[in-house]
Amino acid sequence: MNAPLAAMLRYNRWANLRLFEACRGLSDDLLDARVEGVSGSVRTLLLHLAGGQQTFVLRTQGRQHEGELSRSSAWPGIDALLEVVAETSDRLVAIAEALDEDVDVDLPWQGKAFRFPRSFFLVHAVEHGVEHRTEVKVALAHLGVPTPDLDAWSWAPQAGFGAEV
Repeated sequence: MNAPLAAMLRYNRWANLRLFEACRGLSDDLLDARVEGVSGSVRTLLLHLAGGQQTFVLRTQGRQHEGELSRSSAWPGIDALLEVVAETSDRLVAIAEALDEDVDVDLPWQGKAFRFPRSFFLVHAVEHGVEHRTEVKVALAHLGVPTPDLDAWSWAPQAGFGAEV
């Protein structure tokens, strides 16, 4: 079991669910607003975050492009996105927990295959989540919408970390 990597992915799950929940009541105007310096609207970023997680799960198996959500996908609603994020987060944690020894994964791309360690896709899932959650938070803050605290210190008590000794 790769306990440290699994812990990072449990944090990723917590942060994603908090952010998506915080976006639950946003109007279409807020979801579609564009903010300078952010790579898309809140709506497209949420789709990208959820679809990215679907892709990372597939990539750990040497697969991709099997109908995952993307920035251009039809909006399925926040409840559907929350389900995708919860399910894919649980799968990413399980993959990390099962990773006793790292293995190579051959990922096809444009008629060629490229070799990566499976752990790379898990690390990328964590980094990708941080990057785009930050963009959503920046956009929302710019639009005057309160954002959740996604700092790991806020997650620590739920994870059972930081008990007084």
